[in-house]
Amino acid sequence: MEKQLLSQVALVTGSSKRLGREVALGLAERGADVVIHYRSSADEAGKVVAEVEKLGRRAIALQADLENVSQIRTLFEKVAGQLARLDILVNSAASFVQTEFAKTSEKEWGESLDTNLKAPFFCSQAAAPLLKKTQGCIVNFADVGGILGWTGYIPHSISKAGVIMLTRCLAKELAPEVRVNALAPGTITLSDDAPELEADFIKQAPLKRSGRPIDIVDAVTYLATAKFVTGQTLVIDGGRVL
Repeated sequence: MEKQLLSQVALVTGSSKRLGREVALGLAERGADVVIHYRSSADEAGKVVAEVEKLGRRAIALQADLENVSQIRTLFEKVAGQLARLDILVNSAASFVQTEFAKTSEKEWGESLDTNLKAPFFCSQAAAPLLKKTQGCIVNFADVGGILGWTGYIPHSISKAGVIMLTRCLAKELAPEVRVNALAPGTITLSDDAPELEADFIKQAPLKRSGRPIDIVDAVTYLATAKFVTGQTLVIDGGRVL
């Protein structure tokens, strides 16, 4: 595999498990050293570090509660102290809370907005000085819920729509030194997902299939290397939003 990101340093939030883990490993395969961020899954984060090291790249695991701004700032101070640089920030940590409109609680609202929107903003704020030094980039994770709007997931959809606007605002704010883009995935099937989870998506997507982690890794890699692209949201959904 071509080492498109050779010797760059990437921090992937929420990368101890599931899609964040796949993105971290994919970036390592493409040559990047990786910071594995986790909130509570220390054992899983350690395993990802070991897998990255098997690929011949450096990796460290760092803990932070991204709902706490002081912990976010400490996270990036540790990155600066231990790795001395940052080229790519991938804001992939997210919550996916299903709620009924009439029964949505303040806690559920706060969880969606804090994890999905507040955290990417303050991570980007803390990362900006490092990224400016390397002419680096930020890749935010929105999703198709932020475009279509899902009635069973109103706080989630609002938070992800906010990520799309955050991406546009940050692209202007941090230009020309730092590029900022977003992904809006549809259903991405992981190896341990039950087949029925993708059945409804397949019915509605013109390509009649769900996505795979490699589709997201390829998209993150593209946005990390596309030097003339900023402020954009790349929809990766098999045509679902059509």
